Amino acid sequence: MSEQEADTLMEFPCDFAIKAMGPTSDDFDSIVVGIILQYVDSIKEGSVKTKQSSGGKFTSVSVDFHIESKQKLDEIYHALSEHQQVKYIL
Repeated sequence: MSEQEADTLMEFPCDFAIKAMGPTSDDFDSIVVGIILQYVDSIKEGSVKTKQSSGGKFTSVSVDFHIESKQKLDEIYHALSEHQQVKYIL
Protein backbone atom coordinates (compact mmCIF):
# COMPACT_ATOMS: atom_id res chain seq x y z
CA MET A 1 0.00 0.00 0.00
CA SER A 2 1.38 3.40 -0.93
CA GLU A 3 1.67 6.21 1.61
CA GLN A 4 -1.07 8.14 -0.18
CA GLU A 5 -3.47 5.18 0.05
CA ALA A 6 -2.69 4.83 3.76
CA ASP A 7 -4.17 8.32 4.26
CA THR A 8 -7.70 7.15 3.41
CA LEU A 9 -10.23 5.00 5.23
CA MET A 10 -11.10 3.22 2.00
CA GLU A 11 -9.39 0.05 0.90
CA PHE A 12 -8.47 -0.30 -2.76
CA PRO A 13 -9.38 -1.87 -5.12
CA CYS A 14 -13.08 -1.39 -4.38
CA ASP A 15 -16.48 -0.70 -5.88
CA PHE A 16 -17.38 2.98 -5.87
CA ALA A 17 -20.32 5.18 -6.83
CA ILE A 18 -20.01 8.74 -8.08
CA LYS A 19 -22.70 11.27 -8.98
CA ALA A 20 -22.14 14.21 -11.32
CA MET A 21 -24.65 16.99 -11.90
CA GLY A 22 -24.91 19.53 -14.67
CA PRO A 23 -27.29 21.24 -17.08
CA THR A 24 -29.56 18.90 -19.01
CA SER A 25 -28.26 18.10 -22.49
CA ASP A 26 -28.47 15.22 -24.94
CA ASP A 27 -24.96 14.05 -24.14
CA PHE A 28 -24.35 14.83 -20.46
CA ASP A 29 -24.51 11.17 -19.41
CA SER A 30 -22.13 10.19 -22.22
CA ILE A 31 -19.68 12.90 -21.15
CA VAL A 32 -19.62 11.66 -17.54
CA VAL A 33 -19.31 8.00 -18.53
CA GLY A 34 -16.63 8.82 -21.10
CA ILE A 35 -14.51 10.61 -18.52
CA ILE A 36 -14.80 7.74 -16.03
CA LEU A 37 -13.94 5.16 -18.71
CA GLN A 38 -10.59 6.87 -19.20
CA TYR A 39 -9.62 5.58 -15.73
CA VAL A 40 -11.46 2.27 -15.31
CA ASP A 41 -11.54 -0.88 -17.44
CA SER A 42 -15.30 -1.03 -17.83
CA ILE A 43 -18.67 -0.03 -16.44
CA LYS A 44 -21.20 -2.83 -16.09
CA GLU A 45 -24.55 -2.64 -17.81
CA GLY A 46 -27.15 -1.12 -15.50
CA SER A 47 -24.51 0.79 -13.51
CA VAL A 48 -25.43 4.19 -14.95
CA LYS A 49 -28.53 5.96 -13.67
CA THR A 50 -29.74 9.32 -14.95
CA LYS A 51 -32.31 11.59 -13.32
CA GLN A 52 -33.57 15.03 -14.32
CA SER A 53 -34.45 17.72 -11.80
CA SER A 54 -38.12 18.51 -11.28
CA GLY A 55 -37.83 21.56 -13.54
CA GLY A 56 -35.80 19.66 -16.14
CA LYS A 57 -32.93 22.15 -16.14
CA PHE A 58 -30.40 19.84 -14.49
CA THR A 59 -29.45 16.18 -14.80
CA SER A 60 -27.65 13.93 -12.35
CA VAL A 61 -25.71 10.92 -13.56
CA SER A 62 -24.83 8.22 -11.01
CA VAL A 63 -22.21 5.67 -12.02
CA ASP A 64 -21.12 2.54 -10.13
CA PHE A 65 -17.69 1.16 -11.06
CA HIS A 66 -14.68 -0.78 -9.77
CA ILE A 67 -11.65 1.39 -9.01
CA GLU A 68 -8.11 0.13 -8.52
CA SER A 69 -6.49 2.94 -6.52
CA LYS A 70 -7.03 6.22 -4.72
CA GLN A 71 -4.87 7.91 -7.34
CA LYS A 72 -7.22 6.78 -10.13
CA LEU A 73 -10.23 7.93 -8.11
CA ASP A 74 -8.62 11.33 -7.53
CA GLU A 75 -7.92 11.58 -11.26
CA ILE A 76 -11.60 10.89 -12.03
CA TYR A 77 -12.72 13.61 -9.63
CA HIS A 78 -10.21 16.03 -11.13
CA ALA A 79 -11.20 15.26 -14.74
CA LEU A 80 -14.91 15.62 -13.96
CA SER A 81 -14.37 18.88 -12.10
CA GLU A 82 -12.40 20.29 -15.05
CA HIS A 83 -15.25 19.68 -17.53
CA GLN A 84 -17.30 22.82 -18.14
CA GLN A 85 -20.66 21.01 -18.09
CA VAL A 86 -20.08 19.29 -14.73
CA LYS A 87 -21.26 21.62 -11.96
CA TYR A 88 -21.27 19.31 -8.88
CA ILE A 89 -19.71 15.96 -8.00
CA LEU A 90 -20.68 13.74 -5.07
